[in-house]
Amino acid sequence: MQPTLLILAAGMASRYGSLKQIQQFGPSGETIIDYSIYDAIRAGFGKIVFIIRDNFAEEFKEIFEPKLKGKVETAYVFQDMNAFVGEHAVPADRTKPWGTAHAVLCAKDAINEPFAVINADDFYGRDAFEKMAEFLKGECAADRYSVVGYELGKTISEYGSVSRGVCEVNGTGNLAGITERTKIYIDNGKIVYEDGDKKVELGPKTPVSMNFWGFAPSVFPVSEKLFDQFLDQKITDPKSEFFIPIVVDQFIASGTGSVKVIPTSSQWFGVTYKEDAPGVQASLSALVNKGEYPDNLWK
Repeated sequence: MQPTLLILAAGMASRYGSLKQIQQFGPSGETIIDYSIYDAIRAGFGKIVFIIRDNFAEEFKEIFEPKLKGKVETAYVFQDMNAFVGEHAVPADRTKPWGTAHAVLCAKDAINEPFAVINADDFYGRDAFEKMAEFLKGECAADRYSVVGYELGKTISEYGSVSRGVCEVNGTGNLAGITERTKIYIDNGKIVYEDGDKKVELGPKTPVSMNFWGFAPSVFPVSEKLFDQFLDQKITDPKSEFFIPIVVDQFIASGTGSVKVIPTSSQWFGVTYKEDAPGVQASLSALVNKGEYPDNLWK
């Protein structure tokens, strides 16, 4: 069975103002999502599921359907604020979606096979997709998930601090825990994060999560139960979010299963700051010139 790729794109319109301005980085106007889908198809993924918001669904489909028609199956899922809230009443002042793990949960009815999850605006690289596809086809199970571990030094922006899920890996190559560090940056040539008022150094090869996960459909009931508990505690906090690492940490801590850390040599890039954009364009041009990608992905 071919695995599915779930792309988290519900936050896109708010970041770009309008979808017509989805940034084009490739030589033929490709977006970062285009490269992810291209890498996924050639790695053997059989279906692409987009998580979007219904207020830009038509615009979104107009961009992607003509390119992907006949190349891969597609499906669209909406991240709706009221999905899976059960008996809880959503506060009137809540405007923010419930976060990445809730977005995944919204795809419950669209996915029945092992699947990967990625962000829409991160470039993950061919190596990462191939290793993830291999895991999903051969090793993924109800009690066996995975995350791609990037080398921290290959995920830093020159233009400011970044947030990364710093992975603690045990002796068997599995995830022992993941800690979100919200302010990682280069300070005098060293990579540091801030913890209160002190700076802590991290090595450039420290494995970090860029939100590239591999799951079995068993993650849906696990997430549903945890989301209910999350709402019991956090529903009145307008900024609270139900993130994927919350689910994964609980999955590991409860002894339900293990999460393999898949190391990759891929260079990550994304647009955390607008100053990052020319670098992303230059990096993609270099990959095209090296023959890693055609100069027009979909022709």
